[in-house]
Amino acid sequence: MQGVIHTHPLVSVVIATYNMGQYIDQAVDSILNQTWSNIEVVVIDDGSTDNTQETMGKYSADQRVIYIRTPNQGQPKAKNCGINNTHGEFIAFCDADDLWESNKLEVQMPLFSNPSVGVVYSEVSNIDENNIRYIKPALETRHTGKVTNQMLIENFVPFGTAIIRRQCIEKDGIFDEEFRMGIDWDLWLRYSLNWEFAYTPERTYIYRVWSGQMSNNYRGRYEFANRILNKFITQHKEHLDPKSVKKAWADMYMREAVVYARNEKLFLMPLRKIIHGLWLDPLKLYGWKSLAKLILGKH
Repeated sequence: MQGVIHTHPLVSVVIATYNMGQYIDQAVDSILNQTWSNIEVVVIDDGSTDNTQETMGKYSADQRVIYIRTPNQGQPKAKNCGINNTHGEFIAFCDADDLWESNKLEVQMPLFSNPSVGVVYSEVSNIDENNIRYIKPALETRHTGKVTNQMLIENFVPFGTAIIRRQCIEKDGIFDEEFRMGIDWDLWLRYSLNWEFAYTPERTYIYRVWSGQMSNNYRGRYEFANRILNKFITQHKEHLDPKSVKKAWADMYMREAVVYARNEKLFLMPLRKIIHGLWLDPLKLYGWKSLAKLILGKH
């Protein structure tokens, strides 16, 4: 039986920011200008040293905006601080340098009429430093319904597009502060066990591409990805399809191998990882192509 979304329930939007004074007001304004009428914005200033505090001052009279300044503690703790200060039945996120389309909530919220849906996500568009909009085709396949087996293999949910039912958080927790990277993947894996995911192909989130973004820390990314996958499989092995677990580890080893071969021109370590991946999933065409490129020196 389909549930009913009450007319415009409160949606809380968390922005965890550090030194994004040049963009933070654009992010906040894009949320406040939603066609959805019932909204609050919780901004956690994670110890910024720029003009963020001054910029946020212009919202001091707007009761929809909650501004909290904390010592620098990193993204997981800052986001959790934001969640813990929300009041909405639904919770969403926006990075401080990104933007929402004005109809984001109007497009996505109706998908929560199914009470089994805990997360609703969408597509993204991009904007560059000259404010020129463009679309970058998604590399991941999108999935809906019970998605644990697919989520094991790759995080296909663009983080900023997601809206979460509060009961997800109450039942399955907030961000794991032990992880500095990949915290959204860890969250989606946990939520996927008890909730369905819904998706709209509309582009409701605008991702800003600019020179000041975080660097491509592939070492850290794969270190935490391995830890997240290992934690989840260890804790929930009885609920997981063994074939999907093998495919997940195979995909992890192969993709990590390719990144190291490309960035550090290594051979033996990537070779071992690709072979291990193919042993786990011998039908994985990506693995065979990667092996051939590695041997031929094409990475």
